[in-house]
Amino acid sequence: MADYLVLSGILIVVVGFALRFNPLLVVVVAAIATGLLGGLDFVAVIEALGKAFNDNRYISVTWIILPVIGLLERYGLQQRARTVIEGLRGATMGKLLVVYLGFRQVTAAIGMKDIGGHPQAVRPLVAPMAEAAAEKSHGDLPDDEREKVKAMSAATDNVGLFFGEDIFFAIASILLIQGVFESAGYPLTPLQLSVWAIPTAICAFFIHGSRILAFDRRLGRIPSRRVEEKRR
Repeated sequence: MADYLVLSGILIVVVGFALRFNPLLVVVVAAIATGLLGGLDFVAVIEALGKAFNDNRYISVTWIILPVIGLLERYGLQQRARTVIEGLRGATMGKLLVVYLGFRQVTAAIGMKDIGGHPQAVRPLVAPMAEAAAEKSHGDLPDDEREKVKAMSAATDNVGLFFGEDIFFAIASILLIQGVFESAGYPLTPLQLSVWAIPTAICAFFIHGSRILAFDRRLGRIPSRRVEEKRR
């Protein structure tokens, strides 16, 4: 039973996020609770947190790209993305997001997990292109459906990354899974875990891909905003 108490940090994260507490505070509290229940004293837990932060200071470099993305958006990146999609014959929202899902999974599977993402890819490129493709196929969308297209774009990035990155055997999640199995008496190599992540990734591609296509078909059955205005 004591071994399972160490996992209470996961429960703290779930409850904290569900109650919409400050994410940074939730994660820190969960980390401290996990360390204390794992047998470390408070000073050792703080030292471990400090060492992890110090070892990963390079991660703050990624914030440099945010002003660049902001400038690109200011000078019409989203509009250019929409124009490109509008000029492609046969482009639909469903096809676009399915292709992006496959691209996200493949690149994450070979370790390029930061090539996409919400701030650097979904907001400036994928979401505007998906909106343009949906409007091209189904006409001017109601505002709530337009927001759902954006949400589906973000969800596609999440699914592609989550189920693609576990195929890359040098990712942190694989090493975490390996450690859990090893502590339970099941020694497995990271490569073995990565191989068994492939069927899950394939299933995720077909399941989420079918959801995207079903959503695209549903949009076709919704009257466009212009039609609604004419009816009024």
